[in-house]
Amino acid sequence: MKKLLVLTVAGLFGALTVTNAQIQKGNLMLGTDLGSGLVTTPNSGLFGFNFGLNDGAGYSIGISPKIGYFIDDNVMVGGVVNLGFNKSAEINGVAAKSTIYGIQALGRYYLSPGEKGVDNLLKHGRFFAEANAGFAGINIKDGPTTNGFAFGFGPGYSYFVTPNVALEGLVKYNGLVGGGNTSYQHALGVNFGVQVFLPSSRVRSMVDNPSQL
Repeated sequence: MKKLLVLTVAGLFGALTVTNAQIQKGNLMLGTDLGSGLVTTPNSGLFGFNFGLNDGAGYSIGISPKIGYFIDDNVMVGGVVNLGFNKSAEINGVAAKSTIYGIQALGRYYLSPGEKGVDNLLKHGRFFAEANAGFAGINIKDGPTTNGFAFGFGPGYSYFVTPNVALEGLVKYNGLVGGGNTSYQHALGVNFGVQVFLPSSRVRSMVDNPSQL
């Protein structure tokens, strides 16, 4: 009975600290957001993909691969690539097409339980703040076109479905300023994604033994 009690307490403690272990210094994050991660047109799907089924209907696809390294506990720096393509529904046989691209630096800070007065909703989750900045472009045929400096910032939440995999949701303000027929585009977006967190020991092992990749 005593042994069972000890194991139960140890298990509960491990569950409560699983998210702390994944966002420690030296760990690596790999994954993607669904959606281009930039200012998008209204026909973009909620999860980054939208395919109309009617004749002449439009579609949109987008994905934003991310990579990050924890330089300190709760603090991650890295990069993100923005890719997307949208085609509006046809009107009199004509459809607007837009191409979205970008490469940006990325930073995150994960809030500890109770920090800034914010408590976690679930024991396997963590709130975080994310910001990005870099070069990007949105080119819409016969429509608003901007190529230049892109930036974004906002809060997010990671829920760890396993010790190493998290489902995420973010609400971000995205801006793009530069050359083209429109000098500034901006929007408030909702992003969803999946991220994989690799422990520092695993990262060191892959660096020392590339054959394990």
